Amino acid sequence: MSKLKSHSGAKKRVRRSGGGKWIFRRNSRNHLLLQKAKRQKRLHRSLVVSSRERRSLPHLVPYL
Repeated sequence: MSKLKSHSGAKKRVRRSGGGKWIFRRNSRNHLLLQKAKRQKRLHRSLVVSSRERRSLPHLVPYL
């Protein structure tokens, strides 16, 4: 049986935590931070993927 292909966009954006949860980072936190509000910068912390999206992730990234 041939190998499954991983979704390149999902590979770059999602990772597994030690406990098996899927984690992603929000946007707007790479550059030009001086003019962004403190709240917007604080909202950038990593988040756990919602249960609805969690169902499709093993198909997108089978080897992660």
